[in-house]
Amino acid sequence: MWWIYAILSAIFASLTAIFAKLGIANINSNLATGIRTIVIVIMIWSIVLARGEAKGISTLSKQNIIFLIISGIATGLSWLFYFKALQLGNVSQVATVDKLSVALTIIMAVIFLGEALTLKTLIGAAFIIAGTLILIVK
Repeated sequence: MWWIYAILSAIFASLTAIFAKLGIANINSNLATGIRTIVIVIMIWSIVLARGEAKGISTLSKQNIIFLIISGIATGLSWLFYFKALQLGNVSQVATVDKLSVALTIIMAVIFLGEALTLKTLIGAAFIIAGTLILIVK
């Protein structure tokens, strides 16, 4: 079942890149990111409130809060850099290089979370890294 959500995530990430490229034409990329973020905040909190999930706030630990804040900062920085890259480059190249995050996540999950690294996963990460290098090296 997880893979259905992952595929939907990939589909919407693709649409995000296309619509973002169209949306940042002739405007500052930071402004575009700010507008996008407001839309996301409104959409997500509408879902949380409509489903009655806000009551879970009282169960958050200090660790939950700290790591969610750090994750939010990382997400914000990722979006700012992504939108700037979209403004300067081709969507097909920017989106592909952005997926280097998959290989980096695999490496970090092994180092920081102690996740097992299978040969299949290692080969997949190596191909992602190689593909990224092919795109960015002149």
